[in-house]
Amino acid sequence: MPEGDTVYQAARRLHTALAGQVLTRSDLRVPRFATADLTGRAVLDVTPRGKHLLTRIEGGLTLHSHLRMDGSWRIFAAGERWNGGPAHQIRAILANAGHTAVGYRLPVLELLRTRDETKAVGHLGPDLLGPDWDAEIALRNLLSDPGRPLGQALLDQRNLAGVGNVFKSEICFALRVVPWLEIGQLPAPERVVDTAKRLLEANKDRPVRQAYIYGRANRPCPRCRTPIRTTMERDPQGRERPTYWCPTCQPSPTL
Repeated sequence: MPEGDTVYQAARRLHTALAGQVLTRSDLRVPRFATADLTGRAVLDVTPRGKHLLTRIEGGLTLHSHLRMDGSWRIFAAGERWNGGPAHQIRAILANAGHTAVGYRLPVLELLRTRDETKAVGHLGPDLLGPDWDAEIALRNLLSDPGRPLGQALLDQRNLAGVGNVFKSEICFALRVVPWLEIGQLPAPERVVDTAKRLLEANKDRPVRQAYIYGRANRPCPRCRTPIRTTMERDPQGRERPTYWCPTCQPSPTL
């Protein structure tokens, strides 16, 4: 599931394959930008911003993409067979002499002026893995609504950028609190941003994300061996997502 750590890794792979190279092929398979032709332009850099990817291209252009639940960018060597999914799922192709980047199932893909990037990502809070990370601003954002459940506050990218449903559960487990605890009731709330930063930093270079309780329903807690529980909750966009917690290590005020 793409979150700040996996988007960071995707940006690094794309940057390595594309940056500094002239595009020999571009194909944006979304109606609004289907006629855009980026061939002959060099890719300047690929930068992650929370869960967003910004591919900056010569001439003041930025290709903005977001992976959401199941989107992906795959990198292939020249002549290598593509294997990221059926052709009808391809939304973007960027190629140079040595590599081809293919975007599969991208729910967000738009071409904009680099000077207008804030229209796509300006609403985001400090990026946990970015150069703009500011723990004080992130904490202030989180505490601006003290009655909000901690899990919902963590998922709100306007507070801090990069936490998704997996890290929501993992951060709460590390803090020994349930995700539905009101953030204003959390002792030493600065621990939230410190823990979020530590967990994403620890996973940004891992080929396989380290998760202690996410996806481990009914399996023993790594601390106390109590079976992990799960429930479905709505995220800030209204989508049903699973939440995992240990009823012993994370005593609940409501469940």
